[in-house]
Amino acid sequence: MKRRRGFVQVAILHLLKEESMHGYQIMKELEERSNGAYSASAGTVYPALQELLDQNLIELDAGSDKKIYTINENGKKRLEETAKHKEGDFWLEWKERMMWKNSDESVQLRAALERWETEVRKAMKQSRGNPERVVELIAFIDEMTDRLKKK
Repeated sequence: MKRRRGFVQVAILHLLKEESMHGYQIMKELEERSNGAYSASAGTVYPALQELLDQNLIELDAGSDKKIYTINENGKKRLEETAKHKEGDFWLEWKERMMWKNSDESVQLRAALERWETEVRKAMKQSRGNPERVVELIAFIDEMTDRLKKK
């Protein structure tokens, strides 16, 4: 789950670089920046905020009636580091990624991957105690991995 929140964490840092915000503002802004393709939930945003706090990338001002989050110097440095590895507009990439995530093709691919994982797990279970079957399964997985790398 942490990996899935990584892109959301970077998006939150980008928002907080623009201005300090409370959680609900962050959720609404993330949705707006994706043209509605991303529907931010408290179950994603607040754990991401907590992780950013734990990593000392943001600070929390709980002095007012709402908790206000602010990026700190560590968070700004993290954004600079991530910008070095990527080119282009972050918010354009955000919108494109969220639109892809909700596309029919993406949904179909995720469903196919879930079916694949189910079958691989069944094959692994059936291979217990059968070294020849394990070798065959590893060879099959390696072959599929190589085919994906070539595409």
